[in-house]
Amino acid sequence: METTQQEQNPNLEDCIKLLKGERDEQRLAGLLLVTKFCKAEDHSSLRRVYDAVGPRFLERLLRTGMGKGTVSSGGDNNRDAYLCLSVTVLASFCRVPEIASLEDMVLKVPLILEAMSTRNGSSVVEECYEFLYLVSTASGNGITRFYESGGIRILASQMSSMQDGSHLMEISIKLLQLILSRMSLEIIQNDYSSELSVIVAEIAKQFAVLHNSLKFDSLHLLNAMISSKDSAQLLDALRLLPNDSWSHYIRIGIIAILQNRVAAAERLQALILAESMVSISGEDWLISQVSTNDAQGPTPADMCLLLVLEQSRVEIAVLLDELAYLKYKAPQDTSTTAEAIFSKRRNVAVAYSLVEKIIKLISNVDENDGNLLDERTLTKLICQLNETIAVVLEYLEDARDHQQRKGDDLLASVRIIGSYLAEVPLACEEKVRVLLGYMLSVEGEDEQSPFYSVCFLLPFLCQITMELQGCKTLASCGGHKAVLDCLSKLIGSYDYIVEDKGCIFLACDTTMNLLLKKDKVQLMLDELNFVDLLKALVYWSENTDDMSSMMMASSICALIFDYTSEEALLTHPDFNYSTLSRLYQLIARCLASSGQVNYEFLFVIWSYFRFFLLALLSTFMELMSWLIWLVFI
Repeated sequence: METTQQEQNPNLEDCIKLLKGERDEQRLAGLLLVTKFCKAEDHSSLRRVYDAVGPRFLERLLRTGMGKGTVSSGGDNNRDAYLCLSVTVLASFCRVPEIASLEDMVLKVPLILEAMSTRNGSSVVEECYEFLYLVSTASGNGITRFYESGGIRILASQMSSMQDGSHLMEISIKLLQLILSRMSLEIIQNDYSSELSVIVAEIAKQFAVLHNSLKFDSLHLLNAMISSKDSAQLLDALRLLPNDSWSHYIRIGIIAILQNRVAAAERLQALILAESMVSISGEDWLISQVSTNDAQGPTPADMCLLLVLEQSRVEIAVLLDELAYLKYKAPQDTSTTAEAIFSKRRNVAVAYSLVEKIIKLISNVDENDGNLLDERTLTKLICQLNETIAVVLEYLEDARDHQQRKGDDLLASVRIIGSYLAEVPLACEEKVRVLLGYMLSVEGEDEQSPFYSVCFLLPFLCQITMELQGCKTLASCGGHKAVLDCLSKLIGSYDYIVEDKGCIFLACDTTMNLLLKKDKVQLMLDELNFVDLLKALVYWSENTDDMSSMMMASSICALIFDYTSEEALLTHPDFNYSTLSRLYQLIARCLASSGQVNYEFLFVIWSYFRFFLLALLSTFMELMSWLIWLVFI
C-alpha cells in the first residue's frame, strides 16, 4: 500500500501541474489523468484537483461538448468526447460534498439537464444523473434548480427506457426520494401531475419485478406519493393513463412482500399501500387476477386478499397489545410515550380500515362478477375475521376495566366491531352482550357525547331489536337511551354529520322496535327522554319533502304518545303547546296523504286535539274566576 501511494503521488503532482498549465491541451491531458487514477473516496486529492483546474475551464469544456462554446485544442470535432469527459469529471468532483454544494455546481444543473434531454440512451446520461443526485444531496439550492429547470419532466420521459433494476434506475429513484423529502407533493403535482403519474407507473413496475433493496425503496416512494393526503391531482392523472397496469404491478409487489420473510416495518408499509389502493380502486382490487409480461405469471385471485387480511390480523393483535401497555403500564406524561401512542394508533387505523373493506367485500360477494371467492376462501376469511374481532373486543374490555371511555382508538375499535356485527349479528354473542353498554358509551377524542359509537352500532342494534331478546339486551344496559339521544341528534337542528344517511332510518327502526315491545321489555323511560326527540321529529318533518321520512316521524310520535301522555310532556319546561300542536299537524298531514280523510280521520284528529281544547277551556275558566273575584272586590 505504501509503494502504491508513492507511485500515485508523483502522478497526482504531475496532473496538477498540467491542470495549472496555460494551454487547454495541458488541462485536457490533466483531466484525462484524473479519470485514470484518482479514486472516488479520495476526497482530499479530488479537492486539490478541482482547485487546480478551476470552475471556468470546466464550464467551457461542458459548453463545448454541448456545442455552445470552444476550447483552443481541437474545435468541434470532439464534442461528444468533451461532453463525456466534462460530465465524468464533474460527477467525480461532486463526490466531495463541499464541492457539490458550491454555487458553481448548482449553476450547471440546467446545462446537465439539457445534455440529458439531447442524448437520451447514451453512456453520458448515467454520469449526468450521478451529478444531479450528488448536487441535490449536498445543497437545497440544487433541488430547487433541478425542479425549476424541468427536471421532473425529463425524468418522466426517460424512466420508461431505463433497464429494470439498473444503476441508472436506482439513481433515479433515490433522486425522486430526495425531491419528495425536500418539496411538497402538492406543489409538484400542481405543476407536473401527468409526468408524476408516468413516474408512479414506472416505479410500480420496479416494485413488482425487482427482488432486491430497490424493491423497498420503490415501496416507500409509492407510499410517499399515493398514500399522501395531498395526492388528489396525482390520482386523477393516474386514472387517465391508457391502462391500469400500474395498479396490478402494485398488487404483485404487495403479494411478494407479504408472503416472504421481510422486516415487520416493510410489511406495515405494504399494508399502508394496500389500504390506499383499495381506497382508490375499491374492494375488488384485492381479488383481481391479472398477469403481466414482466411478472412470473398470474397469481390466484384470492392470494392478495388472504395475505392482506392475515397480515392485518397480526398487526392488530400486536399493535393493540403494545397500545394497552403504553396506555396503562408505561410511564405517562412523557413525550416518548405520547409519540409512540400516536404512531401505533395511526398504524392500527390502517389495519382496521383494511379489515372493514374486506368485510364489505365479503358482504357483497354475491354481486362480484365471476364469483372469484369460493366457499373455501370464504371460510378462511370468516375464521380470520372472528379471531380479529375477538382481539378487538379484548382490547375494549381492557379499556373498560381501566375506566377508559375516550379515545379515537377506542372509537375505531367500536366501528370495526359494528361493521362486522352488521353482517354477523350473532358473532361473539356473549362477549358483545357484556360489552354492549360500554361500547355505546365510547367517545372520540373531540366528542362530548357518545354519538358516533352509537351510529357505528346501529345496523347491529336494528337487527337484534327485531327480536324480544335483543330489545331486552339493549334495555338492560341502558342502550335504549343512547339510541334515542342519537336519533335526536341525527334529525334535529344539530351539527352532527354522518356519511351514511341510512343511519337515520336505522335509528328510527330501532326506536320503533323498542317502543312496540315496551310492555314486554319494561322500558324505564320518563318524559325527559322523549322531549328532545319529539322536538327533533318536528324539525325533521318540517324540513323535508320526503313522505317516507314524515310517515316515520309520525309513527314514532304516535308510539311515544301511547307510552306517555300529553299532560306529562307539558310539565317539562322545554315542551309547550306550540310543539304539541306541530306534532298533531304532522300526524294529520300523514293521515291525509294516505287518503284516510273520513270520519275515522276526523275522530283521530279530535282525539289528538282533545287535550289542547281542554287546556284552553281550563285557561278560560281560570280567567272567569279572576273576573268574578274582581267584581265582588
